[in-house]
Parts: sequence; structure tokens; C-alpha cells
Amino acid sequence: MQQYNIGKYRIEIFKEENINVSSTDNVNQYDLDYIDKLGYKPSTVIGIKLYIDEKQLTSAVIGATGGGTGIGKNSTIIEYDRFLICCSDSIFCLSITDLALLWRRQADDATCFEIFKYEDSYIVHGELNISRLNKNGEVLWQQSGADIFTTLDGKDDFKLTENYILATDWESRKYKFDYDGNVVKTTE
Repeated sequence: MQQYNIGKYRIEIFKEENINVSSTDNVNQYDLDYIDKLGYKPSTVIGIKLYIDEKQLTSAVIGATGGGTGIGKNSTIIEYDRFLICCSDSIFCLSITDLALLWRRQADDATCFEIFKYEDSYIVHGELNISRLNKNGEVLWQQSGADIFTTLDGKDDFKLTENYILATDWESRKYKFDYDGNVVKTTE
């Protein structure tokens, strides 16, 4: 579970391991439901609870298909009035004050591993794509590689520098993208 304190609000974010999306008899009940209703079981479901002091104001559940996602250090961005979170193939943006869904964008064809703030936009480290989204969730650009953007040990596979995005794929090929989405260099 991740917990964030933003002004007078506290947000708890956790994986919902045992939810049955077609049941009303789940352990946790949610005020707001942002789970795909496409007939497929979501591969990742995340519960979100909003508090002031110890009083729960509201709750939401998000879910999407694609590869499974965890909740980690770089899977969430907290801003002044909203937060963004990776969930399977999508990025969800919710209001801090009431958990209203501001937007949702499929940012990868498989899994969104991490999201980073860059100027007034976001860089998404996905399994198949590196994407840049604007503040409204619109895709500014996407780039893919010859293989998935992760390494066997999951270390040093993605980094933002001052001028470039560095990514390594499964076969240890290294990619260098500028922040406009151009491939600057690829090494085998």
C-alpha cells in the first residue's frame, strides 16, 4: 500500500487482489468504479481511499486489461489537485478532492511500468512503448523498440536525464530519445 498526504487529504492506494468485478459482495465496497467494462477480467485492479483526518470521504476502484502492474515508487505522480497512476495498459488521472476521473489514456499496448513528470507533461515507461502525454492525457508521441523495454533484472532499464530518455530493451539494446520523441541513438 502507498499512502500520500496532500494538504488536508490523505490518499491510500493499494492492489485489490480478490475483487470480483461482477459481484456486489466484495470485502471492499467503492463509491466510484472506473473498471473496464469490456467483458474481460482486468489484470490489475487498484483500490483508492480518500480521507480527511481519519474520516473516509470517498473511495474509487480502477482497473484495466493488459499486463499486470504493481504499485511502486514511480507508478504514481501526485500534483496539487490531482494524481496520476499506472494501471495495466493505462494511466488514470483522478481529482484529489473527490476522486473524480479527470481522464484515462491507454499509454502502452501491454503495461505501463512507470510515469514521470517532465515540464508540463508526463513520460510513461511502458513495456512496449515510451510515451509522452500532455496534462490532458493526450499522446504527444510514442516510440517502440525491437523488444520490450525492460531487462532481466529490471535494473537500469529506464532513466530520464536533462536532455534525453535512456531505455534498455530485453536484448540489452540501448535507446536514446530526445523529449520530442526522436530517436537519437540505438546501440546493439
